Amino acid sequence: MQEWANQLCENRQFGSKMTDSKYFTTTKKGEIFELKAELNSDKKEKKKEAVKKVIASMTVGKDVSALFPDVVNCMQTDNLELKKLVYLYLMNYAKSQPDMAIMAVNTFVKDCEDPNPLIRALAVRTMGCIRVDKITEYLCEPLRKCLKDEDPYVRKTAAVCVAKLHDINAQLVEDQGFLDTLKDLISDSNPMVVANAVAALSEIAESHPNSNLLDLNPQTINKLLTALNECTEWGQIFILDCLANYTPRDDRESQSICERVTPRLSHANSAVVLSAVKVLMKFMEMLPKDLDYYGTLLKKLAPPLVTLLSAEPELQYVALRNINLIVQRRPEILKHEMKVFFVKYNDPIYVKLEKLDIMIRLASQANIAQVLAELKEYATEVDVDFVRKAVRAIGRCAIKVEQSAERCVSTLLDLIQTKVNYVVQEAIVVIKDIFRKYPNKYESVIATLCENLDSLDEPEARAAMIWIVGEYAERIDNADELLESFLEGFHDESTQVQLQLLTAIVKLFLKKPTETQELVQQVLSLATQDSDNPDLRDRGYIYWRLLSTDPVAAKEVVLAEKPLISEETDLIEPTLLEELICHIGTLASVYHKPPSAFVEGSRGVQHKRLPGSAGSGESVDSPDPGSAAGASEAPPAVIPSQGDLLGDLLNLDLTPPTTTGPPPAPSSGMQLGAMDLLGGGLDSLMGDESEPPPIPLRTDTPQSPQLHQSPSPPDYSPTELGGDLGGGAAMGAGFGAAPAAMPASFGAPVSGGLDDLFDLGGGVGMPMGAYSPPKTIWLPAMKAKGLEISGTFARRAGVIQMEMTLTNKAMSVMTDFAIQFNRNSFGLAPAGPLQILTPLSPNQSIEASLPLSTVGPVMKMEPLTNLQVAVKNNIDVFYFSCQYPISMLFVEDGKMERQVFLATWKDIPNDNESQFQIKDCHLSSDAASNKLQGSNVFTIAKRTVEGQDMLYQSMKLTNGIWVLAELRVQTGNPNYTVSLKCRAPEVSQCVFQSYEAMLKN
Repeated sequence: MQEWANQLCENRQFGSKMTDSKYFTTTKKGEIFELKAELNSDKKEKKKEAVKKVIASMTVGKDVSALFPDVVNCMQTDNLELKKLVYLYLMNYAKSQPDMAIMAVNTFVKDCEDPNPLIRALAVRTMGCIRVDKITEYLCEPLRKCLKDEDPYVRKTAAVCVAKLHDINAQLVEDQGFLDTLKDLISDSNPMVVANAVAALSEIAESHPNSNLLDLNPQTINKLLTALNECTEWGQIFILDCLANYTPRDDRESQSICERVTPRLSHANSAVVLSAVKVLMKFMEMLPKDLDYYGTLLKKLAPPLVTLLSAEPELQYVALRNINLIVQRRPEILKHEMKVFFVKYNDPIYVKLEKLDIMIRLASQANIAQVLAELKEYATEVDVDFVRKAVRAIGRCAIKVEQSAERCVSTLLDLIQTKVNYVVQEAIVVIKDIFRKYPNKYESVIATLCENLDSLDEPEARAAMIWIVGEYAERIDNADELLESFLEGFHDESTQVQLQLLTAIVKLFLKKPTETQELVQQVLSLATQDSDNPDLRDRGYIYWRLLSTDPVAAKEVVLAEKPLISEETDLIEPTLLEELICHIGTLASVYHKPPSAFVEGSRGVQHKRLPGSAGSGESVDSPDPGSAAGASEAPPAVIPSQGDLLGDLLNLDLTPPTTTGPPPAPSSGMQLGAMDLLGGGLDSLMGDESEPPPIPLRTDTPQSPQLHQSPSPPDYSPTELGGDLGGGAAMGAGFGAAPAAMPASFGAPVSGGLDDLFDLGGGVGMPMGAYSPPKTIWLPAMKAKGLEISGTFARRAGVIQMEMTLTNKAMSVMTDFAIQFNRNSFGLAPAGPLQILTPLSPNQSIEASLPLSTVGPVMKMEPLTNLQVAVKNNIDVFYFSCQYPISMLFVEDGKMERQVFLATWKDIPNDNESQFQIKDCHLSSDAASNKLQGSNVFTIAKRTVEGQDMLYQSMKLTNGIWVLAELRVQTGNPNYTVSLKCRAPEVSQCVFQSYEAMLKN
């Protein structure tokens, strides 16, 4: 369709005639037959009229493909207008009639050698638009000639044709050497040819991000800047977008480019202006802030942005969305231009709201008076949405500019006095935030707020008012009556109001316990027994337990001092902002989302970021394509941050286990009912590129034991673990599974270095038993009302066992034991209920062995092997932490193939290598090897160099992480050296501790 538009615009004479309505009259019977006769007429004028009728029919959606051969016959003409019409028809129907389209190839080839450059360009453009594989091979020779044509119009058309051909058949373009020709065109004498060559190369590079086609260097940049001054406006945009992808070598080059781009800021086309702003915003990052030119550039950027706001509303909106990003990055650019963002009466609502947002971002102590005067005026407008935003804006100004807070509160009180319902409700919501920002400062207004209690009907306003009453209950005499009035219709309230009401009444009870005991019991009963909402029920149970077990702790939790709210809660996250600044003038800057979020497939979307600022120490070299590829192949290593122990463990299902049979054997797949929050346990987090198993539906049937299943936990914010935690690109699909076959890249024999040692086996005897640490006391009796738990971990027949001794040092019998784990680094979870079938009498001990699986919820802990446990009995719920040796997680298939070991050792970066000393160990290398093999640490090879035995070993964790080791044993020296290499270097310290424990015990 775009090609049609281009051709229709070029052929102005044709366009003026086609406006005649006679060509678009309704079809009559037999019209196709009549058109066929007219197309084969000997008269040129009749032919042209017939083709125009065909194009008109095609334009309104009628099927005229039956006339294909007749229209193609009209190609043999010297009339440029007729030829364009036929080419237009061909582009539309060639795909549905590929065999017929080949008939036109000879004419295309002939037209590519026509003396008229317009016809040559038209022919090559049309051939590029016909997306039929059979035709593309015929296109190569004419395209090659046109790329070197003497006429620049033909060359610029041919440059774009290369990009179109590349989209149809990329391999053909590369084989024919068109990409090299395209690169040569960047040095062309004609600026439009340069612009089109840049546009074509940029488009190809976007679909192939690692091809490094646009090899930008200072010489190329100089050519582009020279062409920039003489290009058409769209040519300038192509060149500016290309410049934005370049990273200058130093601040001098950056300044030089900025000086040559700055004149584009005064261009009449807003797209050119925004592209120039994008280049300048990026290159400013490299300029020292104390440089005179830096200040000059800031001043030059303001006028063009202000000028954009005098355009049509749609353009204004696009400009405002871009300005919003610029202001977040560099507010100093527009700090003196506040007035241009004041709303006009006839602005559309979308422009008004965007201006309002920017006004708040630019608000400062210097201009707050005029901003507040404007906002107060907006709050009396008729547009309800705009008024709401204006009231919220007053609150945001109070939070942002502390000196204005009192004036803002006064303004809000004036607005409340208007008694306009929606204004009052918005004002109460923002006053709540002001209380959070400035505690104990403006509480005198609470009485005024309480007067408007009955008029509140929106959930957010009701929740805000309830929060204020609960937070300042000690200052409100009738707080209990106010909250009780909300309680009457508890089940009709929204979840937001119910949650807030529950918390407020608990706060009130902790402040006035004697007067409100009945009220708190009523709300806890409503929340836990009469509600279907799991969030409300969970919060109710937590408060109930806190209040019934430890009111002092409840007071510390519920009435804890709240952190002050931040100034700007709606700022875009810094790394995303950097990327969006690199996309100024595109859809990404309007959506405020990276292209990958809305470009379907996003195969060619690259993540961009601003260069390091001057003096920051960051490298400003262009990114290495290889590293980019590696990064894109491995999934991001993200583990949720460590949460609060109470948050998960307090939600225990307190029903006793109903099954008494043997525990289910742990399976490698996802257990039914076990919640894997991240889709694939730590496997997917740590770089296993296989598809993660789906999250199963939870089945809460009465027969299934509930306690060892994790309840729906709260969301935790993801944090980077750091590093590529699984198999990298070199190891193909990562180390999620045992390497069944050697990757292709390692197929060639490896010579020199380590490879000779793999021919030496070396005395590996029968392994000893797996190491299990001695039992230690995990839960002292004094902390658990007489219950003492000591324990250890063992691995037997591939199953991890948690072995415990439970001792009753209290005076009463203990029954109904159950256990649950918090989320942990390796997904450890009970594989079944805790089997203690007989009551535990006073002064009695009982042994219990709990099989564990590794398919539980995952969360990085500190230290990595920390396990937080909750144990429940008929007396209470008790919490403790213990640490398991990481050797429990070494699996039985952890022996790596020798060649794979060698290739992997070389592939893992040296930065990931850690070296440790094991002191006072008196074992021979063979004895050490046997001992380690009992715990699934496998010796791949051994060699002796100058009296020192070197053991090369591999082990694999339950989540697919491989650890490679080199153990050096010197005869007569009790100190060993162990070097560990792993893609997840965080585990190295834990592995060393296990090595030391295994060898010394």
